[in-house]
Amino acid sequence: MSLSSGIQTPAQAISSLTNKWGWFIVLGILMLMLGGIAFGNLLFATVASVYYVGITILIAGIVQIIQAFSVQTWKSFFFWMLSGALYAAAGVLTFLNPLLASSIFTIFIAAALLGSGVFRMWVAFQSRSVKGWGWMFVGGLITALAGVVIAIGWPVNSLWILGMFLAIDLVFQGWALIVLGFGLKTMRG
Repeated sequence: MSLSSGIQTPAQAISSLTNKWGWFIVLGILMLMLGGIAFGNLLFATVASVYYVGITILIAGIVQIIQAFSVQTWKSFFFWMLSGALYAAAGVLTFLNPLLASSIFTIFIAAALLGSGVFRMWVAFQSRSVKGWGWMFVGGLITALAGVVIAIGWPVNSLWILGMFLAIDLVFQGWALIVLGFGLKTMRG
């Protein structure tokens, strides 16, 4: 029985997924295989990641340019048009020079990891009165150190670091889907 608006409860949604447990396992195996391929050629996986980001940026730029024509004032039109043009140009440049783009993305990732790690250590230090604050501090320290290690290896590691992140993500997502599929199978029986 579903709600009158057609929205399922969480229990109903899970129940409807139990019949599709095999698809989760197949998708998980496929993602594991793609992760293995990515680990086998990290440069190719890096370029694929850069192209994915590039197409996303290009599409966002085109949408913003289209949005520019729907605004009423010159000031708003100029803002949207300039913003869209810059996004689209960044997307095109990503395709023209994916290795330079991977270098830029890699240093941004290093900075983001470093900043995030330092911030988490600061929050943990401020929360010393809370039990378990040390774990948050250690997690932040590891994240900050990962940022430092990536920055030290830059720009050479930009040839493989994005591909490694993609490969790791595919493998973990694959395992998660396989475990979910077997869990749904168990619930079904």
